[in-house]
Amino acid sequence: MNRRVFVGAFAAAVFGGHGRAFPQKTERLPRIGVLVSATPPHPFADAFRRGLQPLGYVEGESIAIEWRYTEGKSDRAAALARELVQLDVNLVVAHFTPAVRAAMAATQTTPIVMAPAGAPVQSGFIDSLAHPGGNVTGLSAMDAELGGKRLALLREFIPNLARVAVLASSVSTDPFSRPFIDDMQGAATIAGIRLVPVLANGPNDFENAFAAMAKAEAQGVIVQGLFDPHRAIFLELAAKHRLPILAPSRDTVTSGGLISYVAKYSALYERAALYVGKILKGAKPADLPVEQPTTFEMVVNLKAARTLGLTASPALLAQADEVIE
Repeated sequence: MNRRVFVGAFAAAVFGGHGRAFPQKTERLPRIGVLVSATPPHPFADAFRRGLQPLGYVEGESIAIEWRYTEGKSDRAAALARELVQLDVNLVVAHFTPAVRAAMAATQTTPIVMAPAGAPVQSGFIDSLAHPGGNVTGLSAMDAELGGKRLALLREFIPNLARVAVLASSVSTDPFSRPFIDDMQGAATIAGIRLVPVLANGPNDFENAFAAMAKAEAQGVIVQGLFDPHRAIFLELAAKHRLPILAPSRDTVTSGGLISYVAKYSALYERAALYVGKILKGAKPADLPVEQPTTFEMVVNLKAARTLGLTASPALLAQADEVIE
């Protein structure tokens, strides 16, 4: 090859056909793993992306996200958490308690952001809200602290409320059920209500669970959030036994539940992104205080109430964030 041909080939290789150099991108995008305790599509994804955008993170451009969904199965959560850690993600965002527990079992070094989790101190995820310690921080949903409010809302519909069932998981399925039931039991004792906890490992146990509730003459059912992805099954059984459902989400109320009172999850999902931004910039999870929700949502389904022969007072409806006619 003569010198002129060699120079021309070299220039073409370096400058391409446009006469200027194009530096090759070799930097690795920050990669985060997201473990969602539900089946897609789920509102977590859109809310989380909204939270990332003001921080300058756009999926596929300035950040890479590995999405995994557990479909509400705890054994699947464990396998997916291990998979994310093996992908060498910068951190894991864990949606709800089963995902947090699975992520903690998979790694003691990769940062974990609760997005959110219930009763994180009682569950042993963190040392305290102010000083989490370890590799876990994020958001608490306060879902185990609302027992008194939820019983009071059921009593608004059922003034003679004396027996309330709780559809909760076994501790082996989700240890969050212990603080969830304990808080409810304390509130029920103060209110003079008999609490009937009925434990289930999954939707296959629901039929027997609702039969046991009916036998105990429960007047209403409070459902643990873990079972929300299986709402179609427990709502059908509740209708069969004419049991009002205090639901763990707005979606369950719109599908036939009576009422829900929960933290505003969309806001929590967005705020999880703030923890991601701080950790990617070098903050340690142990030094980032855990936040609790500041806003809660009440949704009432008047159609479900009428079907069950129940009425809601004007005062209750005035408190509701949404009323389904």
